[in-house]
Amino acid sequence: MPSSNEPHSKERHRVELGVALWLSLLWLWLAIDPTDRTDWLLENILVFIFCGLLVATYRRFRFSSVSYLLFAVFMSLHLVGAHYTYSETPFGFWLQTLFDLQRNHYDRIVHFSFGFVLAWPFRELLIRAVGVRPAWSYLMVMITVLGFSGFYEALEGMVAMTVSPELGAAYLGTQGDEWDAQKDTALAFIGSVLTMGWVWWRVRSEQSSA
Repeated sequence: MPSSNEPHSKERHRVELGVALWLSLLWLWLAIDPTDRTDWLLENILVFIFCGLLVATYRRFRFSSVSYLLFAVFMSLHLVGAHYTYSETPFGFWLQTLFDLQRNHYDRIVHFSFGFVLAWPFRELLIRAVGVRPAWSYLMVMITVLGFSGFYEALEGMVAMTVSPELGAAYLGTQGDEWDAQKDTALAFIGSVLTMGWVWWRVRSEQSSA
């Protein structure tokens, strides 16, 4: 895992600037004529909050380049879903046709990616900022992902009912599945388990070869 004393090199600055530029351009492009403008605005509320927190805390806590790249991957997936609405994303329809699925599973992909992709930066934050011991970090990351995912599902429902009740189905993307929130949370948790399992194996391998 990248440590807090990772060199502040030109390459690292390029990565951070590249991530910021990519997400800014992607956001502007996908802000043009989204499928549902109101749903797009709802989906972007947390984008604004998340990006604002990263900018506001940048000087106090600077993530590694790997973490910023992983943030870019997850945010890109989310921005695409916000543009089309999650239940109508073309890639999801392509998968639905290819594998003869009953629904558009793009939302499932993004929820799985939340745990799978963001587990690494969560571990980095817990070790460097919170002081969690590396040995406990794997479990703590999985618990954190599970907690955040469950909280997001609850928050998503409250936002839909408060801001725009008529857009509830489009914003929540349940597609008629009453267990959608539980399945999304479970997928995020599974994603974090897979990533932490790989990180644990990688750390053990490095220790045994040292």
